[in-house]
Amino acid sequence: MRMRNKKNLIPRMERCASVQVFEPAALRGRWLSLVPGRTEVRAEMGCGKGAFTAGVAKAEPQALIVALEKVPNAMVTAMERAVEEEIENVRFIDTDVKNLPEIFAPGEVSVIYINFPDPWPRKKEAKHRLTAPSFLAMYWDVLPVGGRIEYKTDQRWLFDWSLEQFAALGYELREVTRDLHAAGPVGIMTNYEAKFHEQGLPIHRCVAVKTQPEHAPLPEPEKKAPPAAGEP
Repeated sequence: MRMRNKKNLIPRMERCASVQVFEPAALRGRWLSLVPGRTEVRAEMGCGKGAFTAGVAKAEPQALIVALEKVPNAMVTAMERAVEEEIENVRFIDTDVKNLPEIFAPGEVSVIYINFPDPWPRKKEAKHRLTAPSFLAMYWDVLPVGGRIEYKTDQRWLFDWSLEQFAALGYELREVTRDLHAAGPVGIMTNYEAKFHEQGLPIHRCVAVKTQPEHAPLPEPEKKAPPAAGEP
């Protein structure tokens, strides 16, 4: 379902311009110069309304949190939260995750957060999943050796599929759980996560670590079967 346009979206975003980066490619390789005193860059792939973004920024004051979000109607809420709470170490970019290589230099991002991404459930849509091999290779390039991806989803089938993709490309899997909050809330929750937890739905989480310079070869794209005799 497409999110409705927020009332007064443009003026609201303009009031939050101090936390939005309009030309992210110009900062490629020098993001830490944007907010002096920070020692690492972390990136969130789709921040939604920003509850997780704000929580992480407060919990990790040494880090610059860069949140990517291609839906301005959601991002404006996250931006307003950052401004109202005077969070200095977070910035937002109105862009698609596929533009990541143009935004960050190799090895520039220490941690990547992927929280409750669109599952794209049909097999033919698998390439759009944020844990598809092409995306995982892209993350690999901007992570240093020792860098990591922290991944959460409520979809068990998607989690299992993602674990396979992480392992196949060469990421080392750690902290794998299929019920993160079984013994009570753990870590910083997204808005979706808090609702799922209240409903008693299990949250699946893992950490995927880049432990070597090169990733495994990407899988060959599936070839379409030739048409049967008599088919056009």
